[in-house]
Amino acid sequence: MTFILAIDQGTTSSRAILFDAEMQAVASAQQEFTQIYPQAGWVEHDPEEIWSTTLGVCQKVLADHNVALSDVAGIGITNQRETTLIWDKSTGKAIYNAIVWQDRRTASICDALRDAGHEDMVRAKTGLLLDPYFSGTKVKWILDQVPGSRDRAAAGELLFGTVDSFLIWRLTGGASHVTDATNAARTLMYDIHAGQWSADTCGMLDIPQEMLPEVKDSAADFGTTDPAVFGGVVPILGVAGDQQAATVGQACFAPGMLKSTYGTGCFALLNTGDTPVPSQNRMLTTIAYQLDGKPTYALEGSIFIAGAAVQWLRDGLGIIQNASETGELATQADPGQDVLLVPAFTGLGAPYWKPDCQGAVFGLTRNSGPAEFARAALQSVAYQTRDLWEAMRADWDGDSQVTLRVDGGMSASDWAMQSLSDLLGAAVDRPVMQETTALGAAWLAGMKAGVYPDQAGFSKTWALDRTFTPTLAEAERAAAYDRWKRAVQAVIGV
Repeated sequence: MTFILAIDQGTTSSRAILFDAEMQAVASAQQEFTQIYPQAGWVEHDPEEIWSTTLGVCQKVLADHNVALSDVAGIGITNQRETTLIWDKSTGKAIYNAIVWQDRRTASICDALRDAGHEDMVRAKTGLLLDPYFSGTKVKWILDQVPGSRDRAAAGELLFGTVDSFLIWRLTGGASHVTDATNAARTLMYDIHAGQWSADTCGMLDIPQEMLPEVKDSAADFGTTDPAVFGGVVPILGVAGDQQAATVGQACFAPGMLKSTYGTGCFALLNTGDTPVPSQNRMLTTIAYQLDGKPTYALEGSIFIAGAAVQWLRDGLGIIQNASETGELATQADPGQDVLLVPAFTGLGAPYWKPDCQGAVFGLTRNSGPAEFARAALQSVAYQTRDLWEAMRADWDGDSQVTLRVDGGMSASDWAMQSLSDLLGAAVDRPVMQETTALGAAWLAGMKAGVYPDQAGFSKTWALDRTFTPTLAEAERAAAYDRWKRAVQAVIGV
């Protein structure tokens, strides 16, 4: 038997999924880890907990399925993007907690850089906006705040990496300091056109390039595991940031194909082929994947709160015990009420990019209760997706046909996906295989190992579970979206 081990290191948990030679998931293990909130707007993870949970789930899935390490042809890694770590080159120990992509502490740094006139240069080189979301200002903050770190970085004693780089460093026993183009493209420091780290943006942030990892294709030789880790040697052959891995896992290889992943946040990527499309609507221009030295570009829209709105119902309000209850509860909502939730819990992402916004609920009545809140939480995700949909289609070509494929935990909810189709006025395709993020990482590694087929062969394996088509009249859809836009503007104006 031949297997591929996929590591899916996410925002709230670490997972390992074992795929067989037919690209079927045959075993998995998952472990949640601590979310650290030192103050309002700050989100951190313990690097050692990221490592220990990742190592633990990998060991568990191999042991539970009784897989010999010699039968694992390769490892594919997908990871929470933009989350930032700096560690000691000699010990591998981080000098500060991982600063998570959701963290907003560098908003003032972004404001200062924007006021200094840097944003046009940043957009031209990186395809990104000056926002706390991305890694670069997080690196600057750590170097500014941890005593002595700037001198140590200049002396070559410290290394920067996103989560993939940190895991590979640990897995290889410090032999490989590498990343792939999709993760590099999320740092504010990578020139997506030249395919190299940008001296201009690194200089703007005062970040020594000596700290930065080597950038490789998404399917490449990233090193081999240190025998001390698993008791043997396994090559690491595939790496992609989680949203790009989902794009690959959805087989969105043709220009005009759009995937939308519903996890903690929602992230939509539209394949634009070998041409980067500058956005006129505050979308991001990024790399979807890179194979054989050739990047495929994408337009991306990022929503910071999607599944996290459901978590808020569970953990903050206590009105559900399990996320799966939300759809059924939403069906019980009073149709005469129109409760709207703008879940700007960590600011607003695309296309608004307002990091200082806070969430709000509109339309409350004396009879508003758990069902109305459940419906509002699910609909907020559909409304936010509509924002991305409108902006992307305007950038790409308003008349072009766009194929939308969905995945992620919330995509399992028929109610949520029907609501999405209704508010978009478009068909929504849900695949049979909803573990598309891990599958994308597995395919990259398996294809590199010669176990899995090429892009054309992989595309043929994509299977449709269900297509959701709009049932809402156009006038109702337009009125509902207009209410949403007014609510968003009210939040922005506060």
